[in-house]
Amino acid sequence: MLRLEVLLEPAEEGGYTITCPMLKGCVSEGDSKKEALANIQEAIKLYLRAVRKEEGILVNQKRGAELLTVAVNG
Repeated sequence: MLRLEVLLEPAEEGGYTITCPMLKGCVSEGDSKKEALANIQEAIKLYLRAVRKEEGILVNQKRGAELLTVAVNG
């Protein structure tokens, strides 16, 4: 199980922007906190899959979901 911190911030246009600071460029958004969290989990999975594929590491796609530690400012 992988644990990563994410930063959840209110977006100026409404909703939330969420980033994973440890994974450069891994950003998502959502209309609600719940949606933003679900979207960043998917973005992290895709990001890590792409990195592993690029590095020639086999990925077991039947792994369980990642548990994330969430940092919320405010």
